[in-house]
Amino acid sequence: MTRTDQYYINLIIKGNTNAFAVLLERYKGLVFTLTIRMLKNREEAEEVSQDTFIKVYKSLNKFKGDSKFSTWIYRIAYNTCLDRLKKTKKHLNDVAIDEFTESQLKTIDDAFDNLEKDERTQAIQDCIDLLPSNDSFLLTLYYFEEQSLEEIAEIVKSTSNNVKVKLFRSRKKLATILRKRLEPEIIEYYERERK
Repeated sequence: MTRTDQYYINLIIKGNTNAFAVLLERYKGLVFTLTIRMLKNREEAEEVSQDTFIKVYKSLNKFKGDSKFSTWIYRIAYNTCLDRLKKTKKHLNDVAIDEFTESQLKTIDDAFDNLEKDERTQAIQDCIDLLPSNDSFLLTLYYFEEQSLEEIAEIVKSTSNNVKVKLFRSRKKLATILRKRLEPEIIEYYERERK
């Protein structure tokens, strides 16, 4: 039986520091993925991941349980990344956005459905890596963590509507990159199907 995050949080608060290893194991992969998406640098992402878990450990008694524990951790990771970006004053390049319509985005989604799951995951990840930090972060939460708009809004301290707009823009940027990388025949096939 898999125990809940709250079970381990309670143990840690009562003084069982070894229980933190379980939470670290559960979330370290994803925290690292999110930090590397934002910072675009492995060494910095590793440092920020460590900083994130130090902050999580020190602040565990502040976790109220009014959101999912994962949402709380991602928010700490996000803020720690923002602090690092401010400190290093990085200006990451933006991707030019072609004017994509909802229908064209649907075409991209259909093209993905046609790829094998592993290929699709790899294709998205490769292309997400090319996006600016915030876009990478949002799309990782959306596509790979399947977080709801409300959960993402809580992580980045914004409104659901604002996140929806940002996600739409991020998907347009992703679509721009994917369009150049995906097999053109797949996309053309779906565009013909829609006419």
